[in-house]
Amino acid sequence: MQLPRFSMGIGDRFAHQGRAQLAAFTKAKQLGVDVAPVWNKSNREHLIVHSEPPSVRVEADAAVKALGWSGAYFVDADHIGLKTVDGFIGSSDFFTLDVADFIGKPAEEADIRAFVADQRKFAGTLNVPGIERPLDVPESRIEEIARKYLYAVKEAGKIYRHIEAAKGKGKFITEVSMDETDQPQAPVDLLFILAAIAREGVPVQTIAPKFTGRFNKGVDYVGDVAQFEKEFNDDLAVIAFAVKTFGLPAELKLSVHSGSDKFSIYGPIRRAVRKQNAGLHIKTAGTTWLEERAARAIDSYPTACSPTRNLRMSN
Repeated sequence: MQLPRFSMGIGDRFAHQGRAQLAAFTKAKQLGVDVAPVWNKSNREHLIVHSEPPSVRVEADAAVKALGWSGAYFVDADHIGLKTVDGFIGSSDFFTLDVADFIGKPAEEADIRAFVADQRKFAGTLNVPGIERPLDVPESRIEEIARKYLYAVKEAGKIYRHIEAAKGKGKFITEVSMDETDQPQAPVDLLFILAAIAREGVPVQTIAPKFTGRFNKGVDYVGDVAQFEKEFNDDLAVIAFAVKTFGLPAELKLSVHSGSDKFSIYGPIRRAVRKQNAGLHIKTAGTTWLEERAARAIDSYPTACSPTRNLRMSN
C-alpha cells in the first residue's frame, strides 16, 4: 500500500463532517490538486467523546460512497502505541506510531555501540544535496543522537511488527511520530533517526519530527517563520538523502502535525515542496469549528441551564 504524494489528515472528533471534508478534496481535485484524505482520530480523542475506532472507518466509507470519491483514502490510527493499537487494527490502514514518550530512554549499550559503528562513515563534514552548508557530524554527535532516540525507534519497530503480524506486510501505511516532545529535532537528528528506522526494518512512509516553534490547536504557528522555512527545507533534503542512502521507501515524506490551520507557514511549506519536488502529509486536529464554538460558549456561560448560553450555541 502506497500513500500518494500529497495527503492530508483530517480530524473530526464528533464524526459529523466527513462529507463536508471530502467535498473540499473534491473541489481541490477539480482545481488540479490531487490530495488523498486521511481520516485520523487518536485513542485520546476516542476516550474524550466516548467513541470507538471503527466509527472513523464508518464515517470515511459513508462520505466516499455519498460523494462518489474514486481516489485513494485512508483511516489513520493516530498516535497509537503497543497499549492502544489493537482496537484500531481492524478498521485502520494508516498507523501513526507515536514514540515521543520513549525519547531519552537508554537503549542497550551494545545496540548503541553497533549503531555508532555502522554510522561512523558519516562522521566529519557531510554534504547533503539541498542543504546550503555541510553538516558538522562529529562521532560524538552520532552517539548522542543514538542515546537519545535509538530506544524510541526500537519501540516503533515493536509496534510496526505487531501491526504487520495482524494485517500483513504492505497492507498499511506507517508513520513514525516524534513531535509530541519538548525539544525540536535538528536536520542532523532527523538523518540518524531515519538511519535507525531503516536498520529497524520499518518501511516508514511519513515521519513527523518536532519542528521549531509551537503548534497549538486553534491558533496560528507561534515562532520564527524564516527559521521554520530553513529547517523545513533542510529536513526535505535530509529525507531525499536518507531514501537514497538507507534504502527507505521512495514515497517517504514529512508529516506536519499542524494542530489546526497554520496560515503563516503554509507559504514556506509550499515553496519548499515545489523547490525540492517533494511530497507532503499535513495532519489536522480533531478539534473543529463546531467544537471550538461549543467550548467558548461553555467557557463564557458555565451554567448549563442558561438561556443565553443555549441561544449562543444554537447560532
